[in-house]
Amino acid sequence: MLEQAITRARRRLLPFLLLMYVLAFLDRANIGFAKESFQASTAISDGAYALGAGLFFLTYSLFEIPSNLIMHRIGARLWMCRIMVSWGLISAAMALVTSEMSFYILRLLLGAAEAGFFPGVILYLTYWFPDRVRGQMMGLFYFGAPAAFIVGGPLSGLLLEMDGFAGFLGWQWMFLIEGLLASAVGIWAYFYLNNGPADAKWLPEDERQALAAEIARENHARARAGPVTLSKTVLNPRVALFVSIYFLIQMSVYGVIFYLPTQVGAMMGRKVGFEVGVVTAIPWICAMIVTFLLTRWADRSRKHRSLAVAALLMSAAGIAISADSPPFIALIALCLAASGFIAAQPLFWTFPTSYLGGAAAAGGIALINALGALGGFVAPNVKTWAEGNFDSSDAGLYLLAVTTVIGALLFLAIRQTGAAASPAHSVR
Repeated sequence: MLEQAITRARRRLLPFLLLMYVLAFLDRANIGFAKESFQASTAISDGAYALGAGLFFLTYSLFEIPSNLIMHRIGARLWMCRIMVSWGLISAAMALVTSEMSFYILRLLLGAAEAGFFPGVILYLTYWFPDRVRGQMMGLFYFGAPAAFIVGGPLSGLLLEMDGFAGFLGWQWMFLIEGLLASAVGIWAYFYLNNGPADAKWLPEDERQALAAEIARENHARARAGPVTLSKTVLNPRVALFVSIYFLIQMSVYGVIFYLPTQVGAMMGRKVGFEVGVVTAIPWICAMIVTFLLTRWADRSRKHRSLAVAALLMSAAGIAISADSPPFIALIALCLAASGFIAAQPLFWTFPTSYLGGAAAAGGIALINALGALGGFVAPNVKTWAEGNFDSSDAGLYLLAVTTVIGALLFLAIRQTGAAASPAHSVR
């Protein structure tokens, strides 16, 4: 009964959560596709672009914990609807940017609106899926990031080519259409999601009870093994280690994402548009395949830590090689980079979700994501600083490769600090 309930929940929830994440990631990162035309029409400098791209993560981080605690209290159904509708409308409003100040303000508002979505979904998965399969479920959810570029790359490129249609520029159409689509899915979420197994009328009664009992048993085990209050979570050294690792992973993620379309465009010698969008999708197709295989391997072998370290080292090598290589080699390197930092993330989240329970899980997951997400603010600004300071367009990528290696080395410390509560004591 339990296995049937897990299968039924996976089939119903994961595709919808994946759609939500695709739209979240697209609205967060589509500024990378618009970079050239957006800067050309608004006269925003490279430094201002880097600052604005990163400002999203300041308010995103600030509101993560309260947002997740609210969701834990009132349920995912209403709160996910609120998050998606508000961020979609603000993302659509990016079409109205005319200056650096309006760019900064809307990026800050977008971060505040989207705050709580990602840790909310991670927390939501703990309501539905036992520890032993959660790595696979998170791996499926993480398909949203590469899928956003596989689908969104060509889509964004196509919308950018709508220059002049109905008096709007291409980048304005891109923000408008993709933002309103997110709001529409947010309304759908209110009617589609259930707060937990107890509310799921689509589960037979015996399966519903079996799944709820298993989740309750694991929550009880986490309450005995890890911190159970937010105050203890904030001061917990293991949580601090999780934050440090996730911060460095996010530096590699957003240091690449915000510049990938223009990097590919430069490799191809073309302006960012539909063709560049199609080529940009290639690294993310590779990332989906690697993530699918690696998360299943990790759940079967219980080698989450060692596989995550290998993934991050692969990502670091890819970032470094892509800096100064011929186009074909650089594209292969970007495939390695994207595959590594996407696959490492669901493996990473198996540790804190196995260690934290109850209110500590709501606050702790949000805290890790909030402080870790600041890597998305630091990365573009550090990249720009390195390129200017060393007078090299490759210096920023080399620096990001180094920080990714440091993240891999910190992962090794998880074993010494204690990986997680049962059953993740067996995670290696």
